[in-house]
Amino acid sequence: MLALFQRKRPTLLESALAKPSKGLTRPESATLLLATPRRQKLLEHIWQRTSLSRKQFAALYRAPLERYAELVQQFPASESHHHAYQGGMLDHGLEIVAFALKLRQSHLLPAGTTPEDQAAQSEAWTAAVAYASLLHDIGKIAVDLHVEYEDGGVWHPWHGPLTQPYRFRYRDDREYRLHGAATGLLYHQLLDRNILDWLSGYPALWASLLYVLAGQYEHAGVLGELVVQADRASVAHELGGDPSRAMAAPKHALQRKLLDGLRYLLKEELKLNQPQASDGWLTQDALWLVSKTVSDKLRAHLLAQGIEGIPANNTAVFNVLQDHGMLQPTPEGKAIWKATVTSATGWSHSFTLLRLAPALIWEATERPEPFTGTVLEDTSSTISEAEAGSTDPDQSSPSSDTGSPLEQPTPFSAAPAATSGQEHLPDALEDLMSLIGIPESAEPSQTTEKVSAHAQVGEAAGTASSATDSVPEHTTTEGQAQHAMPSGEHFMIWLKDGIQSRKLIINDTKALIHTVSDMAYLVSPGIFQRYAQEHPQITALAKQEKLQEWQWIQKCFERLGLHHKQRSGLNIWSCTVTGPRKSRRLHGYLLQHPELVFNDIPPNNPYLTVAATDIQE
Repeated sequence: MLALFQRKRPTLLESALAKPSKGLTRPESATLLLATPRRQKLLEHIWQRTSLSRKQFAALYRAPLERYAELVQQFPASESHHHAYQGGMLDHGLEIVAFALKLRQSHLLPAGTTPEDQAAQSEAWTAAVAYASLLHDIGKIAVDLHVEYEDGGVWHPWHGPLTQPYRFRYRDDREYRLHGAATGLLYHQLLDRNILDWLSGYPALWASLLYVLAGQYEHAGVLGELVVQADRASVAHELGGDPSRAMAAPKHALQRKLLDGLRYLLKEELKLNQPQASDGWLTQDALWLVSKTVSDKLRAHLLAQGIEGIPANNTAVFNVLQDHGMLQPTPEGKAIWKATVTSATGWSHSFTLLRLAPALIWEATERPEPFTGTVLEDTSSTISEAEAGSTDPDQSSPSSDTGSPLEQPTPFSAAPAATSGQEHLPDALEDLMSLIGIPESAEPSQTTEKVSAHAQVGEAAGTASSATDSVPEHTTTEGQAQHAMPSGEHFMIWLKDGIQSRKLIINDTKALIHTVSDMAYLVSPGIFQRYAQEHPQITALAKQEKLQEWQWIQKCFERLGLHHKQRSGLNIWSCTVTGPRKSRRLHGYLLQHPELVFNDIPPNNPYLTVAATDIQE
C-alpha cells in the first residue's frame, strides 16, 4: 500500500509545478502545505503531546495529517466566520488536534477502568482524540464547497486529492448541519485500514469515535467533549478570544443557555409583531429579531443568572449564535440581515435583523400568530456584524435608545487573552494574578482615576448607621432589582444580591470583590463593567454625559460617598497580589462599611495587601 501511495505522489507534484490559469489555484504537496513556520510549530506541539518516537509518530499521526493537508489544500474553514481565509481549514485542523491532545493529557481513559487497562489503551485513546478532532469538519469540503477544474470538471473529495489547478466557491444551498453527517464519506481517505483495525479492537473507544464521525457528539462521551472543547478553543483563538476559557466551557452548556435565554426573552420581555416599533416579527417561515436589542438583552439576562463565559460584546454573541447553528445565515454566510418591515397600516422601516427558525423557539401548538405585514430582505446593501452590534441606526425598538451610535462597553474580564502555545501555571496564586489583575501596561491613574477626578463625590459617611441609611432598604425581589432603573443605590443592591446568591464570587481567582484590611474591596473597572453588561439601559444614560457605560455607573457609585478616600483625595486604592514567583497590582475602591454588601464579613484574602497605608480616618 505504501508503494502504491508513493507511485501516485509524482502526479500531484507535477501538477503542483504547472502554472495555473488566472483565477485558479494549483494543488500543492503536503510537504509544501505544511512547510510554513506556524504549521511546523503546531506539528511539533502535536508530536510532543503524543510521547512517541519520530518513527511511530510518522506512521500514526504524520501520515494522516499529510493526507488531510493534501485533501483540504487551500480551502477556508468557513466562508465568513472563523478561519475564513485560504488555508484556514488546514490551520484549524492542526490547531484543534493540538488543543485536543493538550486536553487529553488531563484525562485517564477509558474512565472507570483499572489503571492497567488505562495504560494498555492509552496510545489508542490518544490517537482517537487526534483523529476525531482532525475529522470533525472534513465533511464541509464535501457538502459546502463546489470545486471544479480548469476544464469545468467537478471535483469531489471522494475522488482523492486534487491533481489539477482548481477553483472553488461556497454552495448557495448548503445546509449548516449537513457537514457533520458527511464525515463518513471521507474518513477512510485519512485513516488506513491498519489504523481502523487497531482502533476497532477497543469497543468503548470505537463506539465513541463512530459517534463523533457521525456528528452525534451527545453519545460520544469524553471523546466528544474533548473535540467540542478543542474546537471552541481554536475558534476562540482565531477570533481573538481566550482559548483556555473556551476549552473549560461544559459541553453544550452555552448553547443550551443561549436557547433558554432567547425563549425566556420572547415569552417575558420582547415585543413581537407590533404595528410600528417592535423587537421582532414572526412571519410564516422565519422569526426576525432586531439584532442589537436582542443581543443586549440576551447578554444581560444570562449575566444576571450568574452564567460565566458570556461574550462581552454583540459581535461575539452573533458569532457564538451562528457557530452553534441557531441563526439562519444570509446567502453570503453572514449572521446579520438587512430588511425592511412594513405593517398593514402602512408604517415601514429598515432594520438590521437576526433570522431564526420559529421551531427553535416554539412548539407547533404554541406558535403565535404571524405578522400581518411584510419583512422584505434588502439585497442591495450589506452590514457587518460589528456594525450591527455596536450601533443600529435604523432601530426604533421601544426598549432601546433610537437613532444614534452607542458606546460599546469593554469586556468585564480584565485578564489578557491566552495564546495558543501558552502553558497554564499550576499554582493557584498564579491563576489569581493572571485572571483578576489588569494588564501590566495599564496605569490605573490614567484609566479609572481619570473618571473619578471629574466626579462630584459626596461626603463620606461617618458611621455605619448613616452609611446604611444612604442605601435604600433592600425590599425588592431579584427580578425587580434586575429591571430597576440603574443608579448608585441600585448598584449597591445588585452588589449585595449578587454576593448573597453567589452570582458574584469573592476572594477567588476570577472575583471582582475581595475583603482586604477588614473592608470590602471592589475591583475597578471590572465590577462596574459587569453591572453595565447586565443593565444595557445604561447606554442611553451614559451617552447623555458622554461617558462609557461603566464610567457612568462608577460616577453614580462615587456620589454615594460610601468609599474610603486617600489623604491625597484619590478614590482608587492599589492592592498587591503576592504569589510565590511574582506579584501584581489590582486597583479599586474600599468600602467604609463592608456590612453594606456582606451579611457575614468573610476573612481577608491572604494574598492581597493594600499598597498604601494612609487610609483616611
